[in-house]
Amino acid sequence: MIGSNFILLIFLILLQFLDSCFSLPLCTDSRAPSTPKAKLDFCSNNGTSCCNNADDLRLKKQFESMNISDSDCASLLKSILCARCDQFSAEIFRVDSIPRPVPVLCNSTISANSTQSGQAKNDFCSKIWTTCRNVSVLNSPFSGSLQGRAGAPVVLNSTKLTEVWQSQKDFCDAFGGASDDESVCFNGEPVTLNSTGIPSPPSGMCLEKIGNGSYLNMAPHPDGSNRAFFSNQQGKIWLATIPNEESGETLELDESSPFLDLTDEVHFDTQFGMMGIAFHPKFSENGRFFASFNCDKAKWPECGGRCACNSDVNCDPSELGNDNGAQPCQYQTVIAEFTVNDTASQPSMATKAKPSEVRRVFTMGLPFTAHHGGQILFGPRDGYLYFMMGDGGGTGDPYNFSQNKKSLLGKIMRLDIDTTPSAKDISQLGLWGNYSIPKDNPYTIDADLQQEIWATGLRNPWRCSFDSTRPSYFMCADTGQDQYEEVDVITKYGNYGWRVYEGPSVYTPPTTPGGNTSAKFTSLIFPVMGYNHSDVNINEGSASITGGYFYRSMTDPCLYGRYLFADLYAGAIWAGTENPISSGNFSSNKLNFTCASDSPLKCNFSPGSSFPALSYIFSFGEDNNKNLYLLTNSGVYRIVRPSRCKYECAKEKDVKIESPGPVSSPPSKASRSRGPCKSLLALLSLLGLLLLNFV
Repeated sequence: MIGSNFILLIFLILLQFLDSCFSLPLCTDSRAPSTPKAKLDFCSNNGTSCCNNADDLRLKKQFESMNISDSDCASLLKSILCARCDQFSAEIFRVDSIPRPVPVLCNSTISANSTQSGQAKNDFCSKIWTTCRNVSVLNSPFSGSLQGRAGAPVVLNSTKLTEVWQSQKDFCDAFGGASDDESVCFNGEPVTLNSTGIPSPPSGMCLEKIGNGSYLNMAPHPDGSNRAFFSNQQGKIWLATIPNEESGETLELDESSPFLDLTDEVHFDTQFGMMGIAFHPKFSENGRFFASFNCDKAKWPECGGRCACNSDVNCDPSELGNDNGAQPCQYQTVIAEFTVNDTASQPSMATKAKPSEVRRVFTMGLPFTAHHGGQILFGPRDGYLYFMMGDGGGTGDPYNFSQNKKSLLGKIMRLDIDTTPSAKDISQLGLWGNYSIPKDNPYTIDADLQQEIWATGLRNPWRCSFDSTRPSYFMCADTGQDQYEEVDVITKYGNYGWRVYEGPSVYTPPTTPGGNTSAKFTSLIFPVMGYNHSDVNINEGSASITGGYFYRSMTDPCLYGRYLFADLYAGAIWAGTENPISSGNFSSNKLNFTCASDSPLKCNFSPGSSFPALSYIFSFGEDNNKNLYLLTNSGVYRIVRPSRCKYECAKEKDVKIESPGPVSSPPSKASRSRGPCKSLLALLSLLGLLLLNFV
């Protein structure tokens, strides 16, 4: 009989391939669609678009230059040009190493065993061929579009489709994409998604306590084992073994023997400390890892770097008032690289790291003593290091750093830590350390943008994550000022509004000593979820959001596919549900939660309590089995089977990937599934049922 562990392993591996089935609305340049300032004149839109008014004018001129005499053909070709503006254009153009000038045209085929005749449903490619094949079109988007591809015809100065392609089959083989196998394709209309209604929220979330320590970060061991790294704010990292659920065991972690101790370098205070850890994707081979922390240059000379308040961003440090007795840029934010090389024969077997830095990747002086984020993550697709940075502090971002394109404050940065820059590059580019700039960073779109920047307009991003199943979903929680805590979907070149907006509302800062230096906004991206301060019971007089993860474990199938986040002070946890799938449209509900009576460690609250005393919820964590953890001031809690807390979840007895409705079901044939997804989801469902035999 096949072992349950083996089935679970295959199940989890296949889940990773579901990314090819789902992606949120994105444009061909990886940016998020936005709402144009004015209604588009040529490519009419009823909301968000991948085109601005300048793009719309360019497409109009391109269409006019085509000089199409046949009105029916002209209408079809206009829709093809305007597909570039569709909010799912990245999907229908399927951008790869050879950019496509036209979208993938729906090309339905008749099955060999079909007895019916006639044109198959959604056969847009055939419609193009039939209507336009003998129409003269100047500067046709089809002409020469396949040059350089194997087997593609090359006919220069062609104006008719029949001058290049011998038949409809040849044409549609070149430009079509099957729709009868549920591929994503363009049928002449904007891509739409099916909504099946918002499902009922889970009845509750069950926790077990497996550790008493207070940690700020958790990172699964890159070797895929049941081990994980935990770090605290004071500056220590430990390597721990995570027990199996229902084993009755606790986190195996020796507090007296840390993996790395940086407490001599780290400046620890309420707003300072070790803020992030990230292990290189090839850590098991190269032993490289990174730590993000704060230091005090008054106590540690190696700490110092240049100040984030400088002439480049129209900020004079001498004009900044003292903040809690500190001088401007006395405290720094640092990213340093470390290694386990020479501490074990194989990096994955190392239990200790070398205490000295391999290199200083990044150093920047902070103008105030708050809002400096500090989390670091490796992108699962690109392997680059993402660095989350707050606006530097001060009520209302008084110097408007978040909207200043030359400032790195209030930004998410994207760094290449695998390509070593020359001293000349560091000097000429004005880098803040020893890293390189990815060639596709947004500065290529906006020359005024500092080259490290990936996204702008954040106040203090506190805990971000990539969805392990759909890496295009990069979620960040951003702490609010007075009224609103928000969750954002981070995309390339996205501007999330602070300090012009706090969440969905216009914000007016109390003072603006640095002047009003707001950029001229072409677009802003508003939160997909969040909550007002008035909606939560605040223990400390202020709300502060803690971002989490999409839940991708089948331990609690009623949570599968929902994004979990919390409030640091309020003891509240929310589950966000996307509907329709891949739309980027979310709703959220507060979760009831309690502790299992058979928890390995006694919880600080009783089962059924309406307000569990989790203390401060610092962070969430995810292990290699996709189980989620809450890292709190009172200990480490793991999400477990709902029935252990007597919560009802019918799916716990009938595990199917498609069972949570729009949370985890693939889009229907009328929406956006791809062919391989149908078979993959069927296989995943079968594996889920097999797993039930071992429960």
